[in-house]
Amino acid sequence: MSNDDIKKSEQNEEVLIVRKTLAQEFFDFLKTFGIIGLALAFVVGQAASGLVTSLVNDIVNPLIGLFLPAGNLDAMSAKMTNISGEITEFRYGHLISKIIDFLIIALVVFIAYKQLSRFKLVDDKTIPKNNSL
Repeated sequence: MSNDDIKKSEQNEEVLIVRKTLAQEFFDFLKTFGIIGLALAFVVGQAASGLVTSLVNDIVNPLIGLFLPAGNLDAMSAKMTNISGEITEFRYGHLISKIIDFLIIALVVFIAYKQLSRFKLVDDKTIPKNNSL
């Protein structure tokens, strides 16, 4: 093998090392930015959101409805007549239901975060780090 052949072989190897396929770049992107973990968190979050929504709609709202004259939180509304005589309905009970839904989801996420930070699976940024000299 001549010196020219060796140089060409080395140049070809360098080109192969520098050049990545689109698939390799894509997988590097997924690893670097944690896209797979984000996608899994999104799917699990959607499932948890469905469970909490069901909990609020099927259990919390009927329990609260026992103490309401309307009998259901979602049924609470205020009706007003506008200038042209049409009735406009403000469904504030539905808004309250969505606020309860949000607060329960936020509580579940907070509890999960605290549990994961206890086992050092996430970095708890609320605890100051020791900056010893």
